Amino acid sequence: MKSNRLFALLAGLGFVVGIQAQNPIITGQFTADPTARVFEGKLYLYPSHDIPSPIERLKEWFCMADYHVFSSENLVDWTDHGMILSQENVPWVDSESYSMWAPDCVYKDGKYYFYFPASPKGKKGFNVGVAIADKPYGPFKPLPEPIKGVGGIDPCVLLDTDGQAYLYWSGRGLNVAKLKDNMTELASEPVLVADVEDGFKEGPFAFKHNGKYYLTYPWVKDKTECLAYAMSDNPMGPFEYKGIIMEQSPTGCWTNHHSLVEYKGQWYLFYHHNDYSPEFDKNRSVRADSLTFNPDGTIQLVTPTLRGVGITDAGKAIQLDRYSAISQEGASIDYINQANKFDGWKVLFNRKDAWVSYNRVDFGNQEWQKVDARVLSSAGGTLGVYANEKMIAEIEVPASVSEWKTLSVPVEVAQAGIQDLRVSLVKGNDVQLDWIRFE
Repeated sequence: MKSNRLFALLAGLGFVVGIQAQNPIITGQFTADPTARVFEGKLYLYPSHDIPSPIERLKEWFCMADYHVFSSENLVDWTDHGMILSQENVPWVDSESYSMWAPDCVYKDGKYYFYFPASPKGKKGFNVGVAIADKPYGPFKPLPEPIKGVGGIDPCVLLDTDGQAYLYWSGRGLNVAKLKDNMTELASEPVLVADVEDGFKEGPFAFKHNGKYYLTYPWVKDKTECLAYAMSDNPMGPFEYKGIIMEQSPTGCWTNHHSLVEYKGQWYLFYHHNDYSPEFDKNRSVRADSLTFNPDGTIQLVTPTLRGVGITDAGKAIQLDRYSAISQEGASIDYINQANKFDGWKVLFNRKDAWVSYNRVDFGNQEWQKVDARVLSSAGGTLGVYANEKMIAEIEVPASVSEWKTLSVPVEVAQAGIQDLRVSLVKGNDVQLDWIRFE
């Protein structure tokens, strides 16, 4: 999966750049702690921004200096609207703290309120600040002082149907307080949320669904964080623990931080793993998967996937390494470039009949003439391409293709609309595949 290297440069300069991905959904930079919100008919994503530390004391810890905001209409193509806030332009923040951790953003009365934690000048610990804008992508203007009475991280705001806003955050437990109508001051004393499981908890994300209040949070059940949740009839509790939304990361990432959102009739879980940084779990990447409620309001367990969400256009590069399923033997994935993991992944076929499948590809109503494949092979082989289990093309990969090469062959797509793809090694035992694309 080849990422756009120009993306990081242009986004940093404030340009709007479109990108396409499955999981992780953002390529070209590290992102974590995603808060997903629906504004103006689009889904907006407000993550934190991990960077390699420029200072020695944070070489082995989280390092975050600014925030970007992303948006999408189809959850496949994402736009980076550039940097919206930095530790350099918030008056009360220590500009060398690199502590711009998990944020949130809500809309009320014509304004967008961006909540963020950071380390204050001349003090230890964290406070929570607010920046205000007229648009969901800014420009955001930070207030000169943080919210009084809030010491901690991971702010989340629940705006109830009666107009009352509640601020949740983590700091010696999970806390909640009412906000005043101005959205920048507490209207009540903080309350410590009780009656949830023992153990380290952080990153609260609260929302309302079918008259019930949900408090979701990362929880160290064993060695790393899973995502748990509790329910209540009152936004300030007491909350009753209900179970796990997502188990501990299969990649060994110590943290997981998340949000839940309904968009176009489907609920989604946004979270993070360390896909682009397997050896260092303080550099993380945002993912998304579908989420389902049971009839009684409880939440079904979400299994993290590579395929993620959304429908992929057949005319764009289809990253088979972000598969829906893979054969138990003979097929695997690896990084294209170990020196720059943002270049993405490839599929390695090393046994006849090994396969990968990729669902939800939209062929539309047009006539397709050929399929392109970016391949590499030392011994050669033949790949079969199937749509809804009917072979539509065979791609012969010659031996001694020592550098990545794009091959094109005729294709016969019998059906229109959305189909499931499968690519199989029908001959040979050594073919590497980056992507396929239809023309």
